[in-house]
Amino acid sequence: MRTGILAAGNFIIDYVKIIDAWPEQDMLSSIRSETSSNGGGPYNVLKDLAAMGASYPLEACGLVGDDANGAWIQQDCAKAGINTRQLHHTANAPTSYTDAMTVASTGRRTFFHQRGANAHFNETHVNFADTNAKHFHLGYLMLLDAMDSFVSGGRTRASLALEAAKNAGLTTSVDIVSTENPQFREIAESALPYTDVLIINEIEAGKVAGMTLKNGDTVDVEGCVTAARALLDRGVLQQVVIHFVEGGVVVSKDGTVTKQTSLKVPSGFIVGATGAGDAFAAGYLHGWHEQWDVSRCLKTAVCTAAACLTHATPSLGLRSVEECLNLGEAYGYRSL
Repeated sequence: MRTGILAAGNFIIDYVKIIDAWPEQDMLSSIRSETSSNGGGPYNVLKDLAAMGASYPLEACGLVGDDANGAWIQQDCAKAGINTRQLHHTANAPTSYTDAMTVASTGRRTFFHQRGANAHFNETHVNFADTNAKHFHLGYLMLLDAMDSFVSGGRTRASLALEAAKNAGLTTSVDIVSTENPQFREIAESALPYTDVLIINEIEAGKVAGMTLKNGDTVDVEGCVTAARALLDRGVLQQVVIHFVEGGVVVSKDGTVTKQTSLKVPSGFIVGATGAGDAFAAGYLHGWHEQWDVSRCLKTAVCTAAACLTHATPSLGLRSVEECLNLGEAYGYRSL
């Protein structure tokens, strides 16, 4: 029996800085506080799942530098009970890091990223014969230079890794980062036929589907449903999950649409939004691993995302699954 989640891709040190305001060009903003923490989709998801009390094995797969940051990641994973057998080291690049600038009054954040060792991570670093995991999570496409590169046959290295996971008997999920890339759609579409669950936000969904899913700050929920159907038509095997500030939608291969609004959190609840999307993914993947129905998975996801908002770092706001769900009971849910 396979069990557990193997998460691969970006392993980053996040330097989270809370600032008083976002400055205009050439102007100054004051840093009110700063912390360092885990960063990157798979790293955040694993740390979140550990904090949620996941009872199944958690395994890391990535590439870090032979430096202090790489050693910090290794030790941090060990403290959380995350297996690092496939967390590789290189002397050819520094451990990747990000300066995450978060505006105190709004929780909005902006990232400055050093791609570092993550740029060299590729499908040869993943050994599916060396894991008993049930599920393989890969992130972020568009921020893994080697994985995003094309090989013969017009396929990306990421698609090869996902295909290998499927052949080994694992289910798969993919996350994408919101960034500008002239081959955004081509890179994403190469991975879709080997992806059971695509978990992305409305910006990323719009880029892949070729749609505009936001009007100012307002998301087009029905547009997200349409985009999800288009991504299923382009190859996603089981579910497309699209999350946004107001909640999330899931469209399944059988055509079923499931919607869930986010929590009605009070003023002052949000300390920072860094890692909220990954916390959503962690909540959803926990339910997926446990074979819950889609509605339960989605409700758990919006609650784990809400828990993330209570701390400036990506994972220190997370708590047990029950405690996360209790937030939904305490505050209730928005209406779209």
